[in-house]
Amino acid sequence: QEECLKKGVTSFQDAGSSFQEMEWYKVLAEQNKLKIRLWAMLRHSSKDLTKDALRTFPWIGLGNDHFTMRSVKSDVDGALGSYGAWLLAPYTDRQDIFYGQNTTEISEVSAVAQICMDHGLQLCVHAIGDRANREVLDLMQTIFNAHPDKQDLRWRIEHAQHLDTADIPRFGKLGVIAAMQGIHCTSDAPFVVKRLGAFRSQTGAYAWKSLLNSGAVVTNGTDAPVEDVDPLSSFYASVTRKRSDYELTFFPEQSMTRHEAIKSYTLAAAYSAFEDHIKGSLTPGKWADFIMLSNDLIHCGDAEILNTEVLKTWVKGKLVYSKE
Repeated sequence: QEECLKKGVTSFQDAGSSFQEMEWYKVLAEQNKLKIRLWAMLRHSSKDLTKDALRTFPWIGLGNDHFTMRSVKSDVDGALGSYGAWLLAPYTDRQDIFYGQNTTEISEVSAVAQICMDHGLQLCVHAIGDRANREVLDLMQTIFNAHPDKQDLRWRIEHAQHLDTADIPRFGKLGVIAAMQGIHCTSDAPFVVKRLGAFRSQTGAYAWKSLLNSGAVVTNGTDAPVEDVDPLSSFYASVTRKRSDYELTFFPEQSMTRHEAIKSYTLAAAYSAFEDHIKGSLTPGKWADFIMLSNDLIHCGDAEILNTEVLKTWVKGKLVYSKE
């Protein structure tokens, strides 16, 4: 919590905790011990997500809007770097014909999805490869079509890193949120073209701009502790597609504008958690969670973004961190 506040993070989305951990978070919230706002996904198999186990959920806005559990996490593949991303076409840099890994059977993810629909919970599915993303979009579309009365579900695909161009418009059309991490683009950049080849890398890798232009909601984060929780490095990656350590720019045509990147970290992220009515913008009636920076991120030069410091952090209008 202290590190988050120091780095200007007032809300944290936790991508997968157990029933026991949820109980601990609830106690912390009710005892007013949470210094940041925590929104957590439950992660269990469909066998464990029984009616009795879910009878008290969702938990929304506990501890003065400091803790919410209204979503369930699943996954369908691994990471691109380890050849775990599930692809439609084989990896370019392997001698064998290899398409990656399906880590959780689609039938199991479908069972979890149906449980979420039955209990009014959000479904959040880890998908990195283009095959993985298509399978999840197909699954969600099938569930949505079977429940036309259920609207504004805000189901999410976590990462959505590598997409076939035919699937990009489906996010906006279906209302599926692309919960992405800008910093992953530049961290992975040295090996993406090796794994996918130039065409797939240019047209569908970390395709934030294409998703936004097609009407999708794109959120931002760092996937901590995979990356540092610092949002400024991820913001820099989002608007430049450049690595900070050496000269490499990854297909800059997919860069977000400064305004788009700020929205992806604030109002879009709040929307993706059904919390845009209480936070995500400096609006009367919302919680006064905000920060003071040493630079204006809209107008400063690219290099100045990385030199920007968090000077102060406020949560619900109270100063909770000061650099001085």
